[in-house]
Amino acid sequence: MMNLFDLTGEVAVVIGATGVLGGAVAEGLGLAGAQVAVVGRNAERGEACANRIAQAGGTARFFAADAIQRDSLRAAHRDIEKALGTPTILVNAAGGNDPKVTVTAEHSFEQIALDDWKANFDLNLVGGVLLPCQEFGPGMVARRRGSIVNFASVSAHLPLSRVVAYSASKAAVLSLTQFLAREWARQGVRVNSLTPGFFPAEQNRRLLFKEDGTPTPRAQSILDHTPMARFGEARELVGAALFLASVKASSFVTGTDLRVDGGFLSQTI
Repeated sequence: MMNLFDLTGEVAVVIGATGVLGGAVAEGLGLAGAQVAVVGRNAERGEACANRIAQAGGTARFFAADAIQRDSLRAAHRDIEKALGTPTILVNAAGGNDPKVTVTAEHSFEQIALDDWKANFDLNLVGGVLLPCQEFGPGMVARRRGSIVNFASVSAHLPLSRVVAYSASKAAVLSLTQFLAREWARQGVRVNSLTPGFFPAEQNRRLLFKEDGTPTPRAQSILDHTPMARFGEARELVGAALFLASVKASSFVTGTDLRVDGGFLSQTI
C-alpha cells in the first residue's frame, strides 16, 4: 500500500522552524523523508532543530533569514536551492503577538500606536505569509507542483479578548490563504492553513502559567472553553501538517483550514 505521508524527494522550507511549533513540524517533515530547510533568525535554535532532524536520520540545514525582509528571504532561497534543491513544500510558521498591541486595563485599544499595529501585521501577515509566498510560490507555479501551509490561529476565527492586532492579522492570513489557493489551483500548487489551538510556547507561557506552574485565570478560561480540557503538545500538530504537505495524502485539498484545537472552536456554552 502506498505510504500517504512519505515525503522522500521533497524539499521543505519551514520558516519559523526556530520556534516550538514550527520546529516540531520541521522535524516531522524530516522524519517523513523530506530534505528540510530550517529558516529563521535565531541561529542557535535553528542549528539545534537541524541537528535533531539529522540525528534522527533525516536531512536538514539551517538558513538564516528575516522573513520581513525580502532581500533576506531571496538570499536564503538561493542558498537553499544550492544546498538542498528546489523547494516543493513551504510551511509559514513564523509569527507572534507583541505586548505593545495587547489591550489591558492599563493600555486601551485607543492607545495602540499605529506603528505598533503595522509591526504586528508585518510579523504575522507580511513576513508570516505574503513575502514567503511571493518568494517561493512563483517557482512552484512554474513547475506546476507545490504545497504551501500557512499557520493561522483560533483567534482568526473568533477574535480573542486583548490580542486585537494578532487576531486581525491572523484573520488576514486566512483570507490570503484562500485567495492564493484559488489563484494557483490550476497550476498544481495547493495552499492551505493550519489553525493551532492553545499550545504553550515561548510567546504565551507567561500568560498561561504562574511561577508555580499552575494556570493563570486566562489559561483556566481557555481550558474551560476547550472540550478536551487541556493544552496541545507540539507533536500533535505534526500529523496535520504532514497531511497538508503531502500530495499523496491531500491532492484534492486546497483553500481549507485544518483546526488542531482540542475542540476550542466547537464550544459555545
